[in-house]
Amino acid sequence: FVPDEEDDGIPAVLKSAAGDQLVVKEVATEGVVPWRVYHEYCKAAGGYFICFLTLLNIVLLIGSTAFSNWWLSFWLGQGDGSSNRTSSNQGDISKNPDLQYYQTIYGIMVAVMILLAMIKCFFWTWVTLAAASKLHNSMFKKIFSSPMSFFDTTPAGRILNRFSKDQEEVDCVLPLNMDPFLQFSLMVTFTIITISAVFPLMLVAVLVMATLFTLILFMFQRSVRQMKRMENISRSPCISLTTSTLQGLSTIHAYNIRENHIQLFKTLNDINSNHYLLFNCGTRWLSFWLDFMACTITLLVSLFVVLSSNEDISPSLKGLALSYTIQLTGVLQYVVRQSTEVEARFNSVERLQEYITGCKSEAPRHIKEAQAAQDWPENGTITFQNYKMKYRENTPIVLNGLDFTIRGGEKLGIVGRTGSGKSSLGVALFRLVEPAEGTILIDGVDISSIGLHDLRSKLSIIPQDPVLFIGTVRYNLDPFNNYNEEEIWAALEKTYMKESISRLEGKLQATVIDNGENFSVGERQLICMARALLRNSK
Repeated sequence: FVPDEEDDGIPAVLKSAAGDQLVVKEVATEGVVPWRVYHEYCKAAGGYFICFLTLLNIVLLIGSTAFSNWWLSFWLGQGDGSSNRTSSNQGDISKNPDLQYYQTIYGIMVAVMILLAMIKCFFWTWVTLAAASKLHNSMFKKIFSSPMSFFDTTPAGRILNRFSKDQEEVDCVLPLNMDPFLQFSLMVTFTIITISAVFPLMLVAVLVMATLFTLILFMFQRSVRQMKRMENISRSPCISLTTSTLQGLSTIHAYNIRENHIQLFKTLNDINSNHYLLFNCGTRWLSFWLDFMACTITLLVSLFVVLSSNEDISPSLKGLALSYTIQLTGVLQYVVRQSTEVEARFNSVERLQEYITGCKSEAPRHIKEAQAAQDWPENGTITFQNYKMKYRENTPIVLNGLDFTIRGGEKLGIVGRTGSGKSSLGVALFRLVEPAEGTILIDGVDISSIGLHDLRSKLSIIPQDPVLFIGTVRYNLDPFNNYNEEEIWAALEKTYMKESISRLEGKLQATVIDNGENFSVGERQLICMARALLRNSK
């Protein structure tokens, strides 16, 4: 599997015919979930050795269960331990001279089963939680370090969909499906081994059952898998619409277009619900056919048991054959159904891996070979040399051949019409977009040659749209806790916000809600200005 990816590292999108579409439709991958996805999940869980220990623990648990059942039947078969017992009269097992021996072995096996079950519960939870956490953290770091072009072309709903529903599938649903799948797969294996030892002819029926179930699985698995992928993708537009509606709620009320948004949400929700219903109907339809085949095989074996002569096959073997058929058909169809569920849930791991491997990161945060001086910049002289910039590949140049110098301490106003590139100068200084050509020098240092953190930590900006984060006033002014309260109050006094903040309950510890909505736009701008003054950038 290779993610469908544009030149700027944005995964799972289709290029338009002209190649200049800003936000394009999300598409689903096709075919089986590749082995690379399972490989990455095992690595996230702790490596193949940890996965082997987890599987070994389950093998020992199921094996000890099978051995304890066999030991119990062997114990009962010994009867009273006398040599004159018959198959119809085994005698009283409580009078067996080796009773304590049989009880001790059986008790030890029960204790081992309980111990292995407890180890499996804790170990399985730890391994699957470690895998989910590792995938989440890896995706978060990748997205957090992605360039601005990624967020320009990727709706927020797609990202939230990965962090919400897909992550929830990896956290909760996938482990709950993998656990019974592995356990019952091993149970089928041990049952077949027991059948081979006790009733070899029964292997013919097992082979027929396995062939039929595999055929049904091959027919249905592809459609069920694709239905799950469509359901995952159709969820993103619903989340995007919800977030955009909340952000523009005042505009929606002002223009009285609530009904349009409600109808659009219903349409998108219906599309997602249709795919969700199709996925569940597909899994239920698969379960029906598996149950039908299991019942059919059980019926045929039952007819064989009833109609065959006792002289050809002993009644005990008939009973054993019928017992194993009922047990094996039920377990085998459950294993087949769970295998479909597990692969469908691994589609969420595939979608997380899509961002982990497909997102291209920004330049390094630090470059050891090009560390900026501690007191850099000293003067703050900025020089543009034949600077050209464009926001993404296949888009026009927005800053074309700039050549000018701004001396340190100089105040400069830039005038231009909308879209002339005034804000793009700030984007260029902070290297939110890398240059197509040319350089920017600050005190003679090429900003492209140093790390992003070294550059951005020395610059301050007051954005057109003031940005505040959920937290406290102090956190928004000094998120890294680098300054004392006297310095913070001094910065607030310079922006005439000291009196306003002093009146708040908690003062610097007063709560700031999402996007600073409990402050006016003007107050938000002044807080952003105080934040910039506090850093005392040159």
